[in-house]
Amino acid sequence: MPAGGFSVSAPTGVEFEAKITPIVIISCIMAATGGLMFGYDVGISGGVTSMDDFLIKFFPTVYRKKHEDKESNYCKYDNQGLQLFTSSLYLAGLTATFFASYTTRNLGRRLTMLIAGVFFIVGVIFNGAAQNLAMLIVGRILLGCGVGFANQAVPLFLSEIAPTRIRGGLNILFQLNVTIGILFANLINYGTSKIHPWGWRLSLSLAGIPAVLLTLGALFVTDTPNSLIERGHLEEGKRVLKKIRGTENVDPEFNEIVEASRIAHEVKHPFRNLLLLRNRPQLVIAVLLQIFQQFTGINAIMFYAPVLFNTLGFKSDASLYSAVITGAVNVLSTLVSVYSVDKVGRRLLLLEAGVQMFFSQAIIAVILGIKVTDHSDNLSHGWAILVVVLVCTFVSSFAWSWGPLGWLIPSETFPLETRSAGQSVTVCVNLLFTFVIAQAFLSMLCHMKYGIFAFFSAWVIVMSIFVLFLLPETKNVPIEEMTERVWKQHWFWKRFVDDDEHILNGDAEKNGKISNGKHEA
Repeated sequence: MPAGGFSVSAPTGVEFEAKITPIVIISCIMAATGGLMFGYDVGISGGVTSMDDFLIKFFPTVYRKKHEDKESNYCKYDNQGLQLFTSSLYLAGLTATFFASYTTRNLGRRLTMLIAGVFFIVGVIFNGAAQNLAMLIVGRILLGCGVGFANQAVPLFLSEIAPTRIRGGLNILFQLNVTIGILFANLINYGTSKIHPWGWRLSLSLAGIPAVLLTLGALFVTDTPNSLIERGHLEEGKRVLKKIRGTENVDPEFNEIVEASRIAHEVKHPFRNLLLLRNRPQLVIAVLLQIFQQFTGINAIMFYAPVLFNTLGFKSDASLYSAVITGAVNVLSTLVSVYSVDKVGRRLLLLEAGVQMFFSQAIIAVILGIKVTDHSDNLSHGWAILVVVLVCTFVSSFAWSWGPLGWLIPSETFPLETRSAGQSVTVCVNLLFTFVIAQAFLSMLCHMKYGIFAFFSAWVIVMSIFVLFLLPETKNVPIEEMTERVWKQHWFWKRFVDDDEHILNGDAEKNGKISNGKHEA
């Protein structure tokens, strides 16, 4: 693989020379398998929970409701235990991310990914061999711990190892692998649904493949120069920087990372530091991006696509087949983001997607309101195809915008001294709201019926307004230059950075006067 050279200009006039080296591409592909595991876990649960063999063994009451004509179409799967099977993974990930923040900062990105791989492998063993609901939930909790560690380390790893000019595209490899994992899960569910009575075991066990890939990847990749330098390994950090940039001329970038590391070491309480005024823009944007990402309604659709299509009257095979189609659209549309994110920028992708998501969900709500009642048998063939097309329209717009950019933007905007803590908060908020949606969606579907799509489309309007006015563009900006080139230039956020500097300068002057007074005395 030939390495293409380019240089990145910093605002000081210094140029960071870098080539797209084979080791960077290979490292990013191997690291991004953490996304493959996450995506598989997201996609597999919805298909498994629509399989009769699985329901008979673990959720017999849901199985009976599913086959009773008197039960509302919208309420057949409304069961807290069934929702807990899906959502327990995200609750565990929420807890694990606090421990992952420590390991990412003190043990490195690479070792944190290795820990994630081990959690994934053990969780897969529990799920594949589950004999009762408790064993099933324990397996999901272990998988959730893996998600917490992987989602903490992988986006940071990708952002730090990639050259600035293609950082967006390489970082989106994580989200691309999430979508590939969802597609694989849907394809496997489609096949295993015909294997009785143990097809569901095969679906859950095959998660071992991406788990092993992540573990092997973590064993063979090198840690990032930023992480090595942050932990005091300056010579090794410089050697790795030369290796991944494909040039001996790395002094400007190395010196900038060393300076950022020095500042980082002065911060003894990174979580407390996140609350300082100068870090307020990154923190607010990171938190809101995660909340908005979940309130697009994407995980409600991707978790429960087979269940959702069953609710709309599709037969079991047809519902899984429709979920496969949406999974394929998800993958292809994420490739659009990989190609375009460093060309057209983050803001344009998010704003265009907002329009597309709003109209697709609003039209779905209207169709379901007219055509699907509590006890109607199914949609006609034409209407059913239209619903699938609209779901695909929604999924495609999410896949090139809120999906990858919800992870990319926070990972590239926090300064080094709060980067691990900031990523921890990002993952924590994401998993918290993923848990909320996963635990509540089937109940919301039962009570709100078609109105649930109107609910999510209203949120799309809110998040698009936020992007329009409050989200700055970060395309082609070096990570360590974000404060000067982004936050200090933005019409709204600059006041927080400037106010914080005034406070710091005031404290310095005050301390200087006290010191001079003592000296004169």
